[in-house]
Amino acid sequence: MSGTASALIRLKSAQKSAKGVSLYSRFVNRPAGRYLAAGAYRVGLTANQVTVVSAVFSFAAVVAVALAAPSWGAGLVVWTGLAVGFAFDSADGQLARLRGGGSAAGEWLDHVVDCAKITALHTAVLISFYRHPGHFGTTGDGWLLVPLGFQLVAVVTFFGGLLTEQLKPKAAPGDRGAPSTARAVALLPVDHGVFCLVFLLLGGGGLFRWVYTVLAVAAGLFLVAFLTKWFRELSAVRR
Repeated sequence: MSGTASALIRLKSAQKSAKGVSLYSRFVNRPAGRYLAAGAYRVGLTANQVTVVSAVFSFAAVVAVALAAPSWGAGLVVWTGLAVGFAFDSADGQLARLRGGGSAAGEWLDHVVDCAKITALHTAVLISFYRHPGHFGTTGDGWLLVPLGFQLVAVVTFFGGLLTEQLKPKAAPGDRGAPSTARAVALLPVDHGVFCLVFLLLGGGGLFRWVYTVLAVAAGLFLVAFLTKWFRELSAVRR
């Protein structure tokens, strides 16, 4: 059996719980990350090096959004960079578990890169809206508030979820429960992989603007629901 095949078998038994994970992450991104993690293990990469690879793909796409003229071809390039970067983002944690467990520094690096990616991506959309108002139909300055608002919502959601995870008592291994398919479908609008798909519409101008805005509104509504849920859960914690 090859080293890659052996790594894949070991990775299947070292997956995080699918509870609270959208269908895209469960059936597309995590499996893709598993293959990338196995390949990285085969060539001797560390989890931190895989995180850096993820950052290179993601930020190359961010730069393209900000500086390239919006077109269908540019949208395909941007989506490819973001999707591959997201898959490597899943691979670094899987590789860490395959190699015997991650480190505090590795987890810190992963979260810092994720936060920077989220912030930079919406900033890049703002720059593109400003540079190409005729293409996107963003001649009114009010449209520039959309990526700013989306950025705020994305950062608060990221930080709030991360902090809640740190403050809640750790669940027992056998206390995870079966993942809900309905919940996995409901979470699709706020899955990063689904969000990346909107950049395939970059050449569509107004179409991209409206789909991006709809996702921003959905993210805002989900944030309200998440904050309510997290606050109730933490209110029951006695420290």
